[in-house]
This record gives sequence, structure tokens and C-alpha cells, in this order.
Amino acid sequence: MSPTQTPSGTAPGHVALVGAGPGDPDLLTLRAVRLLAQAEVVVYDQLVSHAVLDFVPAHAERINAGKRRNNHTMRQEDINALLVRLGQMGKRVVRLKGGDPFIFGRGGEELQALAAAGVPFEVVPGITAASGVSCYAGIPLTHRNHAQKCVFVTGHLKAGAGELDWSDLVKPHQTVVIFMGLNELPGICDKLMQHGAPTDKPVAVIQKGTTPDQVVVTGTLASITEQVAEAELVSPSLIIVGEVVTLQRELAWFGQ
Repeated sequence: MSPTQTPSGTAPGHVALVGAGPGDPDLLTLRAVRLLAQAEVVVYDQLVSHAVLDFVPAHAERINAGKRRNNHTMRQEDINALLVRLGQMGKRVVRLKGGDPFIFGRGGEELQALAAAGVPFEVVPGITAASGVSCYAGIPLTHRNHAQKCVFVTGHLKAGAGELDWSDLVKPHQTVVIFMGLNELPGICDKLMQHGAPTDKPVAVIQKGTTPDQVVVTGTLASITEQVAEAELVSPSLIIVGEVVTLQRELAWFGQ
């Protein structure tokens, strides 16, 4: 039997790995909206906003494959297998992922499973949280006077993956964007200071950026943990470290 056929000989369907952006539905691409309108099944993550899910047609089956810290609706291996099975059943599938599927979205792992099974797929990029959230918060990630480099890292490392390169993250004239780091914020700040970052290094934590529930808290490495606790921020929240954070009050526009 060909790997591109189901046991009954049915030609496989099609899986579109679609970036849903950071939350504001107006940030969806036209391609994303068109594919959602055609979908028979939508497999979505926890980070996909309700406003974005409103684009899913009523006839489409919805499958929540969301994952939060220590609370996984489905294991990654099960999600991979589900996408393969749906594709081999001949379904038009949209795998909807918050932000961009290739930036800390495990999109590459899912496509590897589809490729191995011979299921046709495509990828639709989304606006990553780093870009969308920083823009809505009024924090430019680069600026000639403050940052000539921008680094994306995850605060939620895979077991056995080792430490982040803290000595690189404390270098001056750069912006560090940390995904999925809210629960690790105290340790992240301590590590940065231990490796030479000044205690007054500016930091911003943005909760649910680009949505009506957006909250921006700014401070320093020494103060931000207490400020975030007082503000009772919750996930999803993005952390931005760097001098560009000092521009936030001047450039804030969303919700004004």
C-alpha cells in the first residue's frame, strides 16, 4: 500500500498549519481566513483567541488540542498522530496555532509526522507574539539608539535541553524576548543578574497582548517579579528585556 493512501485506497486530505497570530482577529492573514472557511476539521491550541475561533465555520468539527503548563489536553505525539489520521481520512484540516507556527509552536515536529506519512500540507505564517504584542504595547524591538539585535528565547525548556546561554542574553544593545516565561520570571531575572545584567535593566511583561485584556507592566530586573505578582498577571504573557522598554510609556497607543 502506498504511504499516500489510506487502507481503503482513499487519497489523503490536506493539512494547513496556520498561524493564528497573537490574539487580535484583525491580524489574521487573508490566506488563514480562506482556509478556515474551507475547513472540515480545525485542531486548535489553547493560545488561539475566541475571536479568532469565530472564523471557524459552523459545519467544521473543532478539536481542542491545547496545552498549558502541567495541563495538556493532548500530548504532542497524540496531536501528530491525529493530524496524520485526519489527513489520511481525506479531510481538509486546519491546524490552528497561536502566533507563528514555526516560532516556538512545534510546527516543525507536526510537519515531520505529516511528511513521513505522505499527507499533503502547507504552512501559513502568522504574526508572532514577539512582533504583534510588542507593537501593541508600544515597545519597538529594535531602535538605533537602544538595540541593534533582537533575540527570541523560550522560558519553558524541554527536559534535558539544558540551560539558556545566559552570558549571551546579558549583552548590551540588544532586546531579549522571552516566550512562555511567566512562571519562571523570578528565576529568569536572577539568572540574568547573576550573569552580569544590571539590576536596573528595563523589563516589560505583557499579558494577553493585542486583545482587550492586554495589560503592560514595566519595571526592572530587580523589581518586575514583585510588580507582576501585585498585578496578578496570567498566561499568556510575553517578557521583553532591554532598553527599548523605556520607550513604552511614550509610544503606547493601544487602548488609549
